[in-house]
Amino acid sequence: MLLEYHNNRILSFLTQIQSGEPYRHEYKYTLHPYQLEALKARLPYIMDRDGHTDGSGQYQIRSLYFDDYEDSGFYDKENGTDPREKFRIRIYNASSDVIKLELKRKDRGKTLKTACSLTKEQAERMMNGDGIVWEDGMHPLLKKFYLHQETRNLKPKVIVEYDRMPFVYEAGNVRATLDLDIRATSEVQRFFDSQINGRLIMPTGIQLLEVKFDEFLPDYIYQTLQLNHLQQTTFSKYYLCRKFGGITL
Repeated sequence: MLLEYHNNRILSFLTQIQSGEPYRHEYKYTLHPYQLEALKARLPYIMDRDGHTDGSGQYQIRSLYFDDYEDSGFYDKENGTDPREKFRIRIYNASSDVIKLELKRKDRGKTLKTACSLTKEQAERMMNGDGIVWEDGMHPLLKKFYLHQETRNLKPKVIVEYDRMPFVYEAGNVRATLDLDIRATSEVQRFFDSQINGRLIMPTGIQLLEVKFDEFLPDYIYQTLQLNHLQQTTFSKYYLCRKFGGITL
């Protein structure tokens, strides 16, 4: 009865999570070394650097992905299920100063990302597979995570880490990122370590370009990046890191 009560309370919050949040277009392209270098040269002339980067124009992203007892997130991607969702915890530059729980939803070719802050204690409980403790006043996204951990046995599965070189363009909320050296490890308890040893999951020399925008992508950005000449992909970092990152399903 207690779980049923909690589930009913949670369901009343789920519509709040997505209300007012815009779905975004998200295009992904694989890059060969010469294409990467060309984009590094072009992007600073048409877009601004993200203000959160360091002197090299980059920052490191580390995400801990969760899946349920059926590995639904993995197989939904493999089978092309639509819509689909996945939870992750994200930190930057291996620091626990900013910790976010994120839910990424894919629906009819567009994406919606919802996020809330976590304390390190909350993140460590989730990282260790202990889950979170119900609190009436907590963020609706945490309540949805709680529902999934109680009904779907949501557990940490894989750490995904890479170096990101981001560029932004205010009109249309356009964001172009070069995601470099994508790597994975199943040692999920090391999420807050200063360094982790991950296995590279892309073919040698291949990197990833992501282009995200709300309603429109300015034509001059499309033409300058020569997106029509690049190989578009349905790349999923989580899926490939579990498939090729030494993870046993």
